[in-house]
Amino acid sequence: MYDFDYHRPTTIADAVALLAQAEDGRPLAGGQSLIPTLKQRLAKRSDLVDLSAITELRGIRDDGGTLVIGAMTRHAEVAASDLVRSAIPALAATAESVGDAQVRNLGTLGGSIANNDPSADYPAALVGLGATIVTDRRSIAAEDFFTGLFETALAADELVVSVRFPRPDRAAYQKFPNPASRYAVVGVFVAKTGNAVRVAVTGAGAVVFRHSAMEAALTNSFTPAALEPIETPADDFNGDIHASQDYRAHLVKVMAKRAVAALQ
Repeated sequence: MYDFDYHRPTTIADAVALLAQAEDGRPLAGGQSLIPTLKQRLAKRSDLVDLSAITELRGIRDDGGTLVIGAMTRHAEVAASDLVRSAIPALAATAESVGDAQVRNLGTLGGSIANNDPSADYPAALVGLGATIVTDRRSIAAEDFFTGLFETALAADELVVSVRFPRPDRAAYQKFPNPASRYAVVGVFVAKTGNAVRVAVTGAGAVVFRHSAMEAALTNSFTPAALEPIETPADDFNGDIHASQDYRAHLVKVMAKRAVAALQ
């Protein structure tokens, strides 16, 4: 690990100021990705700004029917929350599926989405639910937030403060997990609100995406059978030792059908 300056501010304003002043600073949330990267000397940062002492970044609340979760809320807290389980059970289940107990008790919602690993679970939930990411200076629709491989719309000194989740009528998340890391080889989040259906896919490509063909089919008939004729092009999908491009394309349909079946 290379040397860096460590800061532990207690307010959002102080954290943003520290990041703006740093030559190459980075916020530290749960540290589940950042710390191993630094330990292996795959990255070098001038400053780490630890967000763990900023109490206003934590918590779960209802805001007029919208579920608001603070950026520093741990995965385990989301999974165990009675409010989340009641309002959006699929979101609690998504949090419960992240990694293992150690990761869930350290990793945070904001850290996960800011890192934007292509196989992370939360991006599918955010895009599938039509969530809004609130930062220290603006609000960003989930579909505009995740811009590329490990890339987001965040500025270098911009912090995720919270995420606002509208409540769907029904929603489910199904994934094919890597047996070691529990990352999604492919994960599909399906949400239905009124006549509108959203299908978000993670793990398959470089960035989470909505599957418009599946959304159209499910809007016409919200059944697993409606997805059977749909073939997903694999040209831009990830291919690695865990799954080929074609196998990931196959898994998209399988996971989507399982998610819909869970809502029947």
